[in-house]
Amino acid sequence: MARFEPIELAEWCGGEWIPAVPAAVTGVGNDSRRIQPGHLYFALKGERFDGHDFVEDALSAGAAGAVVSREWRAAKPGARGPFLAVDDPAAALREIATAHRRKLGVPVIGITGSAGKTTVKEIAASMLGAAMQVVRTRANWNNNIGLPLSLLLMDRNTDVGVFEAGTNHPGEMKELCRVLRPTWGVVTNIGAGHIGFFGSLEAIAGEKAALLESLPADGTAVLNLDSACFDILRAAAPCRVLTVALDGESGADYSCIERNAALRRARIRESASGQEIELSGLQPGAHNVTNALLAIAAARGFGIGWDAIAQTMTGAGALSMRWERAEIGDVAVINDAYNSNPLSAAAALEAFAEEDISGDKWVALGDMLELGSHVEREHRALGERVAGGPWRGLVTVGREAALVAEGAEAKGFPRERLRSCRDNREAAAFLAARLRPGDAVLLKASRAMRFEEIVEHLKESL
Repeated sequence: MARFEPIELAEWCGGEWIPAVPAAVTGVGNDSRRIQPGHLYFALKGERFDGHDFVEDALSAGAAGAVVSREWRAAKPGARGPFLAVDDPAAALREIATAHRRKLGVPVIGITGSAGKTTVKEIAASMLGAAMQVVRTRANWNNNIGLPLSLLLMDRNTDVGVFEAGTNHPGEMKELCRVLRPTWGVVTNIGAGHIGFFGSLEAIAGEKAALLESLPADGTAVLNLDSACFDILRAAAPCRVLTVALDGESGADYSCIERNAALRRARIRESASGQEIELSGLQPGAHNVTNALLAIAAARGFGIGWDAIAQTMTGAGALSMRWERAEIGDVAVINDAYNSNPLSAAAALEAFAEEDISGDKWVALGDMLELGSHVEREHRALGERVAGGPWRGLVTVGREAALVAEGAEAKGFPRERLRSCRDNREAAAFLAARLRPGDAVLLKASRAMRFEEIVEHLKESL
């Protein structure tokens, strides 16, 4: 557990302890409901909340103190403390995390990309954990709040940090990397996620490339040779570059030379040593082989042996709402709806097509958000991709997802096997009336579509 010197915390963020300095700080948090005794509470402000409203709750729960704005403290002269008064608690959080990371000086792996960040983070952290003390991003805390909070979990016993960095607006990655100061950088892929804020794949690649540009000359970049905009990423790295690819003849440093989709196995080659290893227990889909390759490249760079890599692969990367399979009655429901963009939706469809299902396969797709002017093109293109798949039927939810159905029908998917629904309850009712024992249904949508509701409705109906 990280321990912090209160005076040092104040120095790092330019703050002032009022009315007194606490004896010690043993952790940090920004949720008053989960604050632990001895932790420092950051009163952060969002669009729909103000953490200052919960300062008293945090202190009552045993917080060592609260980071508050000077303006709030001045307006509450009678409030008990201790308070670390600063200009902006969110900025203070970033400055404290930046200084803490610099003080520890441990190697840090930064992971970004349009899809697969959390999966690669979890696999790499598990592999490294076989021989090292690892601190990783909590869940998918990868923004300008979650990343600093995750960094502050590191302590003097940490051997390596594994953190993901996510952005959806230009310029955010550079600021995240100022805090993160990665020594290794992994870019999973480049796709159209958040393209509405960037305009092009090349602009998205440029944003992700900021992670690589922040690496030191003696650092290492790990890149996906199969990804769009690879050349842009490669040119941004000022250091050694390791590559991964699904094609064993690609010349990549780590490649897949054989894959058995049904058994979820793959044979991996390390070009430098010529060594090969067979991995089992992989998550479905070719994209998850790529995710494993990226994690392996990092793990091998830190000296992790092949036996440990093979042992930690089984079940690695299994996360909530990411290919989360539930058996409801005699029907398999695969909830992959943590989020969705054109790249991840295509990967999910490919993986689902490979699944060994005794009955029929159904697909339920929802809106893909933040596509801007590309929204119609990308949804119709996804529908065209659906039209070529082995699906018994397609259900869509949302105004944009209705374009998926239109794209599928335009490419010859039978109209009678399509249904565009107003909401999740209607979609679940349509599916429940048609699903038969042995069937399976894939759920894929942006997080805001709340497709987990379909799972709950199906539990009530099947």
